[in-house]
Amino acid sequence: MVHDSGDRRLVPGLTMERHRIPFASFRMPIFHAWDERWFLLTAGTLAPGGFNTMTVGWGAFGMMWNRPFALVVVRPTRHTFGFVDRSPDFTLSLFPEAFQDKLELCGTVSGQDVDKIAVSGLTPVPSLEVASPSFAEAELVLECRKTYWHDLDPTHFLDPRIHGLYEGDHHRAWFGDVLAVEGTRDWERH
Repeated sequence: MVHDSGDRRLVPGLTMERHRIPFASFRMPIFHAWDERWFLLTAGTLAPGGFNTMTVGWGAFGMMWNRPFALVVVRPTRHTFGFVDRSPDFTLSLFPEAFQDKLELCGTVSGQDVDKIAVSGLTPVPSLEVASPSFAEAELVLECRKTYWHDLDPTHFLDPRIHGLYEGDHHRAWFGDVLAVEGTRDWERH
């Protein structure tokens, strides 16, 4: 991987011109990103069969323990669960809206049954700071090192509507320190 003087990455196959965004300059419409755009959550290593990815629409960003963090949740019944659980890190990749059909595929088809990467046509690439890969077509990537996990406990749900979202397979939540943000200029405050 090579960087040019503008801190852009020159990676073979990188289709989006991304650069590292300082935390102080990063801006995101958080609710829109999670609810309408979705992310690909990826964990593992950039080796054949070494990682898995899935589409996620539930999560959070903020400050925790004096550091920027991302929170992701995965049900234990998902194939990606084991990859996230075993990996020390994960990435969250956000794509242009034209990729929604590929994200739909990655959220509904199991990597245990189908090679989602081959079927989707997405291109995994090395990340800047973590072993988990990101994708050449992504316009935004957050690279995170896991710092905490917790299994959701339904006895702690205060809103009864939440129970209706589960059939016994409650999410595990992982917090991750955001180590790097890489994106197009659209994600940077000017």
